Order: sequence, then structure tokens, then C-alpha cells
Amino acid sequence: MFIQNLIDHLKAKDHIYIQTHNFPDHDAVASAYGLQKLLSEFAIRTSIIFEGELQRDSLKKMINDFGIDIRNASEYELREDDWIVIVDGCKGNKNVTDLIGDEIAVIDHHNVISPEDVPLIDIRPGYGACSTIIYSYFRDCNVVINRDTATVLLIGINMDTALLTRGVSEDDIDAYANLYSAANVSQVNSLLRNYIQTKDLNFYRYAIDNLKIEQSVAFCYFPQGCNQNLLGILGDFILALEEVDFVILCADNEDKINISVRSERQDWNASKIIQDVLRGIGFGGGHADMAGGIIKEKSDFNSEGFLKSFMTHMPGLE
Repeated sequence: MFIQNLIDHLKAKDHIYIQTHNFPDHDAVASAYGLQKLLSEFAIRTSIIFEGELQRDSLKKMINDFGIDIRNASEYELREDDWIVIVDGCKGNKNVTDLIGDEIAVIDHHNVISPEDVPLIDIRPGYGACSTIIYSYFRDCNVVINRDTATVLLIGINMDTALLTRGVSEDDIDAYANLYSAANVSQVNSLLRNYIQTKDLNFYRYAIDNLKIEQSVAFCYFPQGCNQNLLGILGDFILALEEVDFVILCADNEDKINISVRSERQDWNASKIIQDVLRGIGFGGGHADMAGGIIKEKSDFNSEGFLKSFMTHMPGLE
């Protein structure tokens, strides 16, 4: 059993770092928090770290409401002999900084290549949320989940599966049902309802005014910039249009181009398509129905031809 092997392994160290992917979202923070609470049951001390920023106000509210101690890795003096467990990400992925220390384990639900130099790996690409994997550890260890942990994990599942409408497995449903009875549901619903601010409406307005739709593929470029998490929210919003089956959103964010993709067609795998499009100019990945990517050299990005680049890699389109 993976979680028992992980616990036995980690007991050899006085302290462990739990690292999320860069610019963490709700599911990443929830997974790290849940794992931290579980490991504390076995007297394993941990600190949660990340690179980048906490971009969404609803995420900051979740962190504040539940007293989650998550800090930028720069606040710690990491050493080569420190042990790191990566959650909701994988060593080798461009959105997971290779920090000083020894990556001892990877826990992820994305479609990634298993790193050969990490001894403990639990990758379940069929799961809609990493929080579901963390829930399964509590179940496997027969550890009762307290109200706060259940609430945070339920938020993570809701956010990453778009309220159980995206990439959901039977295990996600099972976790949701069991967490629901233990969580503060009113607190979950409040956070889920209040996930954007009035300042975000300008991006909605821009997307509506500048959206291009060709053969059920929607595209919009934000030259003024837009953070990656909000791009995903906007992508879900646009995908709700009856005429749209695939969404491509791009933003000029300082020194790079961020890309967010959404798909609701089985023959248009978002993760595969974005990897094909960005090969040689950037990197990307994710799931069949949602993916993201980055182009680091702006000179490699042409907003006028980017939609066409995607469509050439989509079966059935010219």
C-alpha cells in the first residue's frame, strides 16, 4: 500500500517539505494540507512550500479561513539532504520548480511521465482531483478526517472537477460523498460561489468582445495579461456556450505567454493537442478535458496564427 510505504519511509526524517506545483490552485493547496494533517497523525512534521504566487483571492480566503501554513520556498533555507514530497505535480514538469533537496515522492493525478529517480510514486491520471487521492490515504490508514480537513478536500475536488462536471471518476464520487457528510458544506458552498471579484469582470467583458469561434473552437488572446487561474475560469465560462466544444485562451504575462485549454470532445484531447502545438516552442500538459501551457519566448508566439496551429492538430478540422 503506497501510503503505508510513504509513512514508513518518511519516519526516518525529522522534517519533510510538501511541495505543490508552481502558482498553486485550490486542489494543490488542499492536497498538501490534507497530506500534512494525515502525516501529523504519525508524528511526521511537515512544511508546505510552493514557487510563484497565490493568485486567486478565493484561494487566499481558503488558506486564511483554515489557517493553512503554506509559504514560498524562498522563506526556508532548503538543504541538499532535505526530503520533498510533491503533490498535484510531478518532478520534471515545467510547472514544478526543481528545488534544493531530494524529491522522495510524487503524488499526482495529471497525465505525466513517471520520473525514474523518485523512489515513491503514486500517479493516478484517471482521477479528477489530487484531493481524491489524499482522501483515499485517510481511508486506507483508517484515520478519521476532521471537519476542517474534510471541508478543504471537498473544496479541492469541487474546484478541479468544476463541480463534478469535468474528468470525474467513480473514486472522485466516492470521496465526495464521504467528505460531504464530514465537511462544513455551507463553508464549501460559500467559497465556491464567491470565486471571482468585480475587477475580474473586465476580463469577462474583453473575452466576450474579442472571442473568435471557428468550427466550434473558441479563441481569445489577452495582450494586457491575465493570470493562469483566471484563464481557466474564463475557459470554463466560454465552454458553456452551446456553439463551443474547445477553448483556447492565451495571455501575455510579463516574460511569457500563458495558455489555458478546455475541451468537451473525446476526440480532442486537450493535453495531447497542446503538447503537439507547443513542441519546440514551449511546454504544456494536463488532462483530456483541461490543459495548460507556457511559451517562454514571446517571439515564438503569433496570436494571429495560433488558432490555426491548434486546429491543424485537431482531428476532423482543416
